[in-house]
Amino acid sequence: MKNVLIASFDMEVGGVERSLVSLLNNFDYKNHQVDLMLYSHTGDFMSLLPKYPNLLKELKAYKTFRMTIPETIKSGKLLIGLARLRAKYDASKSNGEAGYKQMQYMWKYSLPFLPKIEKKYDIAISYLWPHYFVAEKVQARKKIAWIHTDFSTVDTDRKMDLQIWEKFDYIISVSEECRNAFIKKYPVLENKVLVMENITSPDLVRSLADEKVNNPMLQDSRFKLITVARLSHAKGIDNAVRALKLLKDKGYHNIVWYVVGYGGDEELIRTLIKENDVSDSFILLGKKLNPYPYMKAADLYVQPSRYEGKAVTVGEAQILGKPVLITNYPTAKSQIKDGLDGIICNVSVEGLATGIERLYCDNTLRSLLIINIKYENYSNSQELDKLYEMIGS
Repeated sequence: MKNVLIASFDMEVGGVERSLVSLLNNFDYKNHQVDLMLYSHTGDFMSLLPKYPNLLKELKAYKTFRMTIPETIKSGKLLIGLARLRAKYDASKSNGEAGYKQMQYMWKYSLPFLPKIEKKYDIAISYLWPHYFVAEKVQARKKIAWIHTDFSTVDTDRKMDLQIWEKFDYIISVSEECRNAFIKKYPVLENKVLVMENITSPDLVRSLADEKVNNPMLQDSRFKLITVARLSHAKGIDNAVRALKLLKDKGYHNIVWYVVGYGGDEELIRTLIKENDVSDSFILLGKKLNPYPYMKAADLYVQPSRYEGKAVTVGEAQILGKPVLITNYPTAKSQIKDGLDGIICNVSVEGLATGIERLYCDNTLRSLLIINIKYENYSNSQELDKLYEMIGS
């Protein structure tokens, strides 16, 4: 029996968290004693965690990473609050996107004030970047870190990042394209990086899709698009609004676009919806614990992202027999075979509009995509054998 620790931030609704739930539901608990460390016991997906693994007690110091700086100081963690203020200041002086660097600095400067885990593990897995906790605060015979994103698209402090990556024995990427982007940035780590796809559970997805929910899509007779994603720059929901406006201007008034999700760009997106006069046809459904009934009710799944690691929702839409349109983000070809089980369009407003127009007008193409995905096997729990091999080697 191997002792395993898996660490992540929380269980808020998102693709990474959904993939973690699938991983935990398919794990081999007969041969592994698994502890789950969540920095904050929050999020709608907490209810989806299986009875195994053993959920470790929430530690106040780590929970602050899901608090604002004032909340952190008010909670009594003054030194961590000051460390985060320093991180925010240092990140503001850097070039490019400050968010990722601020996360790195936040962890680095807070490390002296974070408790260690006393238990020793055979294997410790850090499921979400940045990986400071497992790298610095956990004792384990082997350590594994996960890559869920395309590292060519994120601006990190490379020297700091490399110091942490080198503390891991293996680095798992969710796609071959993610791996290639990562080793291009960190070529010295090439021999550590292996590919393991996100675990999908087709039976569970189909079962949840039949759940009865208050779904306005069921009474909508228009051609229904659906996107399930965070409302963030990376996911390109702003481009989706503009693309729908282009389609309306071309006379396609029978198309409606539903979005399941939430995030920091919600105010921006709502403003764009009003400015582009698509309030009646671009509809934000908000956060949903179970997005699958909404996917099932759609005619077309669209992933308008600027960049992705590997979008879990694309595969889930295919499991539900939906044709999919995705933008040509760097890892897109790891998701679908263009023209066979989905369509890839340009990463632009015009590209999205053209792709949607093509699929809206071509019933034969949509039918062909649906037929092709019915013959695909989306169950991939055997991917876990790669992880067990790392653990046992």
